[in-house]
Amino acid sequence: MARALLRLGPATATELAEDLGMTPAGVRRPLTALVEEGMVSAHERAPYGPTRKRGRGRPSSVYTLTDRGRAACDTAYDDLALSALRYLAQEFGDEAVAKFAEQRAQGLAETIGRDGPVSVVDVAEALTRAGYAAEVDPLGEVAVQLCQHNCPVVDAAREFPALCEAETREISRILDRHVTRLATLAHGDEVCTAVISAEPAGVSDHRSTEVTSAARGRVSA
Repeated sequence: MARALLRLGPATATELAEDLGMTPAGVRRPLTALVEEGMVSAHERAPYGPTRKRGRGRPSSVYTLTDRGRAACDTAYDDLALSALRYLAQEFGDEAVAKFAEQRAQGLAETIGRDGPVSVVDVAEALTRAGYAAEVDPLGEVAVQLCQHNCPVVDAAREFPALCEAETREISRILDRHVTRLATLAHGDEVCTAVISAEPAGVSDHRSTEVTSAARGRVSA
């Protein structure tokens, strides 16, 4: 159940049931247990991403993973990464950590391939393969929103923000697009989100500011 939420992002009991091949009634009991254990939280509406159209009757709760729930999925090696980065910072300073973060981000970019222009979908697929459970949401004609539902090194990123900063710069470089971070799991948000403009990085478009402001309203603080 938790891994389904990791893969799908915010979802109702009905959506989870369809994904898992179960009935809505069959997923509600384990969902309730996960909420009680603090691994899943329930919302009246999705805390980020497109707002669902409401039908008749009482609106369905939307479920998302908490930090504890994500940690239970696949952040087992985060402690090792954190220990290594602490040692690197202590022995060689913050500059060494920044260089490591840059090298790591470049290594991730290399997994995307160089057969042609790189798209945001290509980036999302590469991030998903790396354990980030990423997806792309359109934001009109001027931008898209890249959402990462998981971070395999969230604790390390919380203490060493250079990891997130290098990743953002590398995404911007390979796409040749402006990338603006709105929220991160490392800062306690429920998702990592970034707005990516549809125009090349060298092109100024005032509409991107409007889209970024609108997208901020979709992300819970």
